[in-house]
Amino acid sequence: MQPKIIDGDLLDQKVDAIVNAWNRNIIPWWLLLPQGVSGAIKRRAGLEPFREVAKFGPIPLGEARLTGAGTLPFRGIIHVAGINGLWRASEFSIRRSVRNAVKMAEREGFASLAFPLIGSGSGSFNEKQALEIMVDELAGIESAVEVMVVRFAAKSKI
Repeated sequence: MQPKIIDGDLLDQKVDAIVNAWNRNIIPWWLLLPQGVSGAIKRRAGLEPFREVAKFGPIPLGEARLTGAGTLPFRGIIHVAGINGLWRASEFSIRRSVRNAVKMAEREGFASLAFPLIGSGSGSFNEKQALEIMVDELAGIESAVEVMVVRFAAKSKI
């Protein structure tokens, strides 16, 4: 599979589902101050997706869980455990997160899926390397799901 790579805002994409680069779900969501993608989702979707993901308990590294999209216009949010207990991403966690998110999208019948750069925010992984790993992992996946990887680009206020 060859993903479309774009610069923009993940939450503005016209897709069935988005991926949230989440943590292992060990610390209760209400104790965290979500930043990056999770923070943007919380601000625009409300708290419901985070209440839902909390019900799954600890998530193994690289695994995926599906929740509703709150007030966002998607059919769902796929939360991936892209960072370990020490808040670090690795090639392993990025690859597994990508693979498991696509599997979840297939299982749920989603035609399109948008990813942020997994691990490059709170996970402290290099953005360029994260993108290379994601593209490489996606290249090895046979799927009908249309995938895009969104590099965050702040909107100009001009």
